[in-house]
Amino acid sequence: MTGSPTPHDGVKGSHYALDYAYGGPINTDATLASSIQYTSHAETHSASAYATIPSKISIAVDPVALITTECITVTSAMRKHARWAHSSVSAILGGAGASSDRGSSWSPTRNGKASGHQRGASQIGRLRRIALEDDDGLVGHWGRRGKKGKSMQDNPLMSAFARLRGDLRGCTDIRIFDTPSLLHPFLQVIRSSSTSASITSLAIVGITKFFDYKIIGPDSPRLPLAMQLLSAAITHCRFEASDSAADEIVLLQILRLMESMISGPGGNLLGDESVCEMMETGLSMCCQKRLSELVRRSAEVSMIKMCQVIFERLNALDFALDQGSETVPAGEEDSNSLVMMGPAVNGAPIGSMKAVNGSAPVDSETLQDPQVTANGNQPGLKRVSGGVDGLAPAVSDKIEAVNGQSSSIGNHLDKNRLNSEACVGVLSIPASTSNDNAKIGNTSDMSAESSITIKPYSLPSIRELFRVLVDLLRPQNKEHDDALRVMALRIIDVALEIAGPSIARHPSLATLAKDDLCRYLFQLIRTDSTQLLNESLRVAGTLLATCREVLKLQQELFLSYLVECLHPRVEIPEELGINPELYEGVPKTPKLVRPAASQTTSGRSTPVPVKERHQLGMDGTSRKPDAREAMIESIGALSRIPSYLVELYVNYDCEVDRNDLCEDLVGLLSRNAFPDSATWSTTSVPPLALDSLLGYVQFVAERLDDEPIASGYPDTRRLGEQRARKKIIITGAMRFNADPMDGIAYLAANGIIDNPDNPHSVATFLKSTIRIAKKKLGEYISKRDQEPLLKAFLELFDFTGKRVDEALRDLLNSFRLPGEAQLIERIVKVFSQKYCANSTPEGIANEDAVFTLTYSIIMLNTDQHNPNVKKEKRMTSNDFAKNLRGINGGGDFAPEYLEEIYKNIRTNEIILPDEHNNNKAFHYTWEGLLAKARNAGTLTICNTNVFDADMFRATWRPIVATLSYVFMSASDDVVFSRVVLGFDQCAQIAARYGITEALDRIVFCLSSMSSLSSKIATNTALNTEVQADGKSIMVSELAVKFGRDYKAQLACAVLFRLIPGKEQSIQDGWQHISRIWLNLFTNSLLPPTFSKSQDLLHMPPISLQPPSHIIDRGGKNSEAGLLSSFTSYLSSYAADEPPEPSEEEVESTLCAVDCLASCPMETIFVKILPRQMPPEMRQRLLRALLKYLPEPSSPVVLVARPDQPRPIPVRTNGHRNGPQSQPYNPSVAFVLELAIVIATRDATSVALMGEAVADALQNVVRDANNVHPLVLSRAVFYLLHLLKASQMSQDRSIVKTPVVLHTISGFDQHIVEKAADHILQGLALCLQSGSSLRNEIVNIPDFWNILRSLHTVPEAAPEAFNIVENIVTSEPVSVTADNYGATITILNDFASAGSIGAAVEQQGARKQPGQQRDRRGQRFADNVPTQPSSADREIVVRGYKAVILISQLTYRVPDLIKYSKLKREEAWIAYWTPIFHNLRTQCLNPCRKIRRQACSSLQNALLSSELSPSDDEEWTLIFRDVLFDLIKRLIKPEVYQTDPIGMSETRLQAANLLCRTFLHHLPLLSQKEGMLDLWLHILDIMDRLMNSGQGDNLEEAVPESLKNILLVMAGSGILKPPAPEQPRSELWDETCKRVDRFLPNLIVELFPRAEEPPLGSHPPTASAETAGQRQKEDEDGEHADTPAAADSAVATKKDQELQGETGREGVN
Repeated sequence: MTGSPTPHDGVKGSHYALDYAYGGPINTDATLASSIQYTSHAETHSASAYATIPSKISIAVDPVALITTECITVTSAMRKHARWAHSSVSAILGGAGASSDRGSSWSPTRNGKASGHQRGASQIGRLRRIALEDDDGLVGHWGRRGKKGKSMQDNPLMSAFARLRGDLRGCTDIRIFDTPSLLHPFLQVIRSSSTSASITSLAIVGITKFFDYKIIGPDSPRLPLAMQLLSAAITHCRFEASDSAADEIVLLQILRLMESMISGPGGNLLGDESVCEMMETGLSMCCQKRLSELVRRSAEVSMIKMCQVIFERLNALDFALDQGSETVPAGEEDSNSLVMMGPAVNGAPIGSMKAVNGSAPVDSETLQDPQVTANGNQPGLKRVSGGVDGLAPAVSDKIEAVNGQSSSIGNHLDKNRLNSEACVGVLSIPASTSNDNAKIGNTSDMSAESSITIKPYSLPSIRELFRVLVDLLRPQNKEHDDALRVMALRIIDVALEIAGPSIARHPSLATLAKDDLCRYLFQLIRTDSTQLLNESLRVAGTLLATCREVLKLQQELFLSYLVECLHPRVEIPEELGINPELYEGVPKTPKLVRPAASQTTSGRSTPVPVKERHQLGMDGTSRKPDAREAMIESIGALSRIPSYLVELYVNYDCEVDRNDLCEDLVGLLSRNAFPDSATWSTTSVPPLALDSLLGYVQFVAERLDDEPIASGYPDTRRLGEQRARKKIIITGAMRFNADPMDGIAYLAANGIIDNPDNPHSVATFLKSTIRIAKKKLGEYISKRDQEPLLKAFLELFDFTGKRVDEALRDLLNSFRLPGEAQLIERIVKVFSQKYCANSTPEGIANEDAVFTLTYSIIMLNTDQHNPNVKKEKRMTSNDFAKNLRGINGGGDFAPEYLEEIYKNIRTNEIILPDEHNNNKAFHYTWEGLLAKARNAGTLTICNTNVFDADMFRATWRPIVATLSYVFMSASDDVVFSRVVLGFDQCAQIAARYGITEALDRIVFCLSSMSSLSSKIATNTALNTEVQADGKSIMVSELAVKFGRDYKAQLACAVLFRLIPGKEQSIQDGWQHISRIWLNLFTNSLLPPTFSKSQDLLHMPPISLQPPSHIIDRGGKNSEAGLLSSFTSYLSSYAADEPPEPSEEEVESTLCAVDCLASCPMETIFVKILPRQMPPEMRQRLLRALLKYLPEPSSPVVLVARPDQPRPIPVRTNGHRNGPQSQPYNPSVAFVLELAIVIATRDATSVALMGEAVADALQNVVRDANNVHPLVLSRAVFYLLHLLKASQMSQDRSIVKTPVVLHTISGFDQHIVEKAADHILQGLALCLQSGSSLRNEIVNIPDFWNILRSLHTVPEAAPEAFNIVENIVTSEPVSVTADNYGATITILNDFASAGSIGAAVEQQGARKQPGQQRDRRGQRFADNVPTQPSSADREIVVRGYKAVILISQLTYRVPDLIKYSKLKREEAWIAYWTPIFHNLRTQCLNPCRKIRRQACSSLQNALLSSELSPSDDEEWTLIFRDVLFDLIKRLIKPEVYQTDPIGMSETRLQAANLLCRTFLHHLPLLSQKEGMLDLWLHILDIMDRLMNSGQGDNLEEAVPESLKNILLVMAGSGILKPPAPEQPRSELWDETCKRVDRFLPNLIVELFPRAEEPPLGSHPPTASAETAGQRQKEDEDGEHADTPAAADSAVATKKDQELQGETGREGVN
């Protein structure tokens, strides 16, 4: 039986025909010549594919020997059974002895005329039917013992193994052995009902080995046909019931074999019908309650595995083959006839009942189930046409099989449903030449065209499997228990996990998912069974995760139910230590819930989607804790989809008619993340909700750096507009539900309704929106005055081709009929008009007939469905027709027409909105939802980040609130780390998308939790500085509290690590950051260099409140006992000092310091300052800082002050009582310093922020009397600094210089003295700037008033003098006509202040021994004084320099006169007078150094070529007001006593100055008319100097000077001695007369040839007359206006006074 095959052989080796089990061999030549062609979508195998040598079989034994052993094992077991005890020898030895017993042959086709598809389908179908039917023949013919005349050796079961063994003897390569022939004997045993469980088990084990050992592999010959036969055998396995354990082992083996078949390499060769039968078998095992739990669970696991493989195939299928496609491929027209029966439960398939009288099966649920249509069919379950014929006992019944009864697995399928045309692949067995190696039995010819077509399973079987699984979930079927539904749910979950998107793409599968699956799931999640609920939620979650694209409205319903179930209705409990402001933003109720009972009377109504949810029975206000936990887990699973919440936002929150699911879901998770949610759920709910919430934030944060993809997605701007429109509509609908007129007005004002006066516009809106209360709408449009609106509303309907009841049903779906009969009548009337508007429908006479019929339909609907009406009293069809007799235009309506209306209303109630809230309304509402879903479109999958900004902007509030609450209430480190990360990610998102409000809120929450931003200032009076760990720390109340609070430290660290890089996005958050900085600064916890004042303002750090006392812990013994601590406490108490800080307080302070040191606060502030940063960002920080300045305690009053300063108070020794000091608040100075640093960074900053800072500074400065001097002084400097910086801005009116200087000059003297340093520093800064500001300042009188107020302050005088000196000596010149007088005045003040040097000079002169004296005993004036103190020396030097500066101003006078607007004479007087007067004053200065310089300067001025006096007034100024007045003052004793030693020298200098000045200007004076008077006044002054009687050198110096003058005058011809016989000149006579009074011989000495005096004249004597004349002259000289008056005012009074003074001096 061996031989070499020809190249044309389809299979190598000898094979047996397939019909041994059916009575005889087939034509082996045709069979062996045939080859198999298998075609699928993935690959195509040609006939020669099976001729290639397969891969090597990797087992240790010979495969042929192994098969032989398996055959012997089965037959041996059979022979031990009494039924096969007498089998023939051939059955033992193996051979073909019994092959000719049955002479009939089987051929794949009876003729060659059938088409390829028809032949293949009919033949394989016939083959499967023969295989199934012949098993009964075997049982009847060979399976009974004791049948006479029948030899046991002819038993086909035994002979089949014998023939296989015989055939294997000639087989050298098992890989090319015919697979159907190999399996045939084993399949017969499996199908035979006469075998026992052990024998069947051995057969199954053998087949399993063949597959496991790869004896049968993908390349085995005719494997597709073998797989079909194997599937038919194991799904119809029968054996005699024996031991239950052995029986269940067989079932387990069958499960394993089915699993191997489907998941193995030949699984894709199975046909649709095979797969359906195998799935039926598996489901039946799962459902048989009489089977053990192990078998049922094993069956479930196997089903899950097999379904996984089956649905994986769906991913590779072309969905164009789906029945829902527009085109159906050829040969697939009858694929819908494939129907899979439900699993058998206790002997009957689930969901099927025997037909009664040939009708469709109807159970008790059918009449009650709203899904059942009028003809009794259930839309969700397909029925087998013709019923099920001859159902066999199920597997669970095998234990009961006795007396030869057999057990079976599955059910025999009706012939009508074994339609092989549902296959997809092709299995072809063409005719070929005969095989020489196969010569077994008789053969018959087979047509060359014959072939068998077998298509691999595809969409039909997958659809049937999916339909059956979904149908198992139907809650109305009472035969289904929870265990069965749980099993179905698990399998469906696997199917969705594997092929969910593919299910959504195939229309027929998608329809099952959208309708039946969702319908049953949404009903099952209401169950109280925990297991069923968990599985239902899992499947629902998987369904939405994979198919949500086609489940838009179903998803909304599901999520809305979960939100309503899970959102608590209680307030968040207040917890000690947690600020309620932290968790503001968590919604108390979701947006979709119904209003509270108190709101029902306000006219509001529940939104329609909410009502639909309640009508569907999905009101979840009361669920058990475990159910809530399961729901949270379901939401968490969905939220783990990265784009899920984005999709909710785009598809729901941004659509007008949809709920805000994204906001509600985030709010739900936020609220359930609060710890109190565990009280009504479980302890797992808060962390689950928090995890989902943080996951949402993480997804958004991870997408920040993704490239935004907008193509293919909705426009973000359009979504924003839709969202804004939605908010308006919601508000308008609420107002409409309260007051329709008000709502319409609001909607019209916001552009939703185009024209409120146009009924069509209003009606269009009312019909299109779902947010209007249906009851309110019906009441409003039925009013009498709204009849145009009612007509316009009905015009929007199209009733064409509809019966009256159908049209009425459409109308009442949009609003609820009002309760009043008149209103109903008005609606029905308009409805009748609309129904007959275009043309009266056939069978209806007129509008009146429609009106009456409509009323009758409304009454019929109430009668048929009112639960209060008894069934026997309900209206019948005849009653309904009788009520309508004669109203159709005098006639009757057609009976058929009324009968249809009656049946429709009876079976399908017109459900008016809001009238039902029970299961009765479920079907109606669900169908409405499906209708809306058809128009809702698909859900947009958003794998992009373009919507993240708007979504996060709408949802950040509850997230931040939840993070804050959890942070404050948590105690676990993991929770802290997750929350901290959440804060950081939220801040990143907010900063990236510019959501400043969110970032500000984060800053507020973290700053509040840090406890450093408290608005209540801590007490700093008890601050104690401690030297610890080598550094100085300030132990304060704030530091100790902060150091003890770990959460506060963590919040602070998070806050200041979160801010860097986000400074530009923070707005109001700077207010809280500023508060933290202020509190830290006032408690010495902020570095002094924080504000960078030393670098930017050149200012020293702000002084803090001095500590109460300082403690050094460096050398303290740490082992000090209780007594020492108690002693320290008592001593501090007795000294009124705070107790020494404890070790714990010091340690807490150190913790606080370390924490704050790790926070980059200084870095944050420095990053704000660069000019590259936007000034608007700095402005936000500035505004926050200025809010912390105190309000001024006194109103602002501007007082006009004189240009001259008020008198400077004389300094007195001892304590001077000043005003009560104000408390020192360093935070004010800190705020002002930060503000000025921020506002003066550049010109833009000054322009943007300068005015605000200036106002703040001026408020402080104006309130000087109520501000501490330290704060005030810095405020003044900041104001002046801002004044300088304002010059950078184009708008220089930000700070007005006159106002600033006027305010400062108005300070009280004690305030000015305390603020002197900073005032002068600021003024110097301003004077260093550009010429415009400098010129403006120096020309303002208040500036000089300020300097005059400060020149006497020792600490301020140097800087003040430097300022004045800079003004006088600078180039360009800053001394102008406006400040000329003030400049000289302040210089005179400095010079006058130098009088302090006189005391030192005189004291040093008195201590010099052996000093030379003059002849009167007086010391010479040039004695060397002792060295004065440095301070005094500086004052004298400043005075000395001041005199020099006054002298230098003489060079400015000509220019001032030249450019003055005054007349020349007025200008000369105006500008020379200050110099002369002030130098004259300093010539009297007690300090010799200053006095000498003054005299020298005065001489230079008087002898200057620039002087050039021209008129008498100018000469009067020079001589009378300056020189004469100076000499007169020098003669006074009180002046003399200021420096008794040096004043004589000054008198001499003054006399010489007078003479020099007179001689210098003599040429000009000689030409003046007043020359005589001036000369005579000079002689009188010389006379007084000669007779001053104060013992100086004038008695010698005056005659010499006078001689010089007389000689010069004589030489110049002005004073000529009289010639003989010539008239005498008046000048000569008066000169001689005056000179002779005090120097009688001087004229004679100088002019010896002069004539004697006129007769009668006598030399003057020192008589009383002469003294009186001199006195009078002095008095007249002091008060006269001209020198001429001095000559006639000679009197003796002055001489008497002088003599008296001289006498007193001599006495002294």
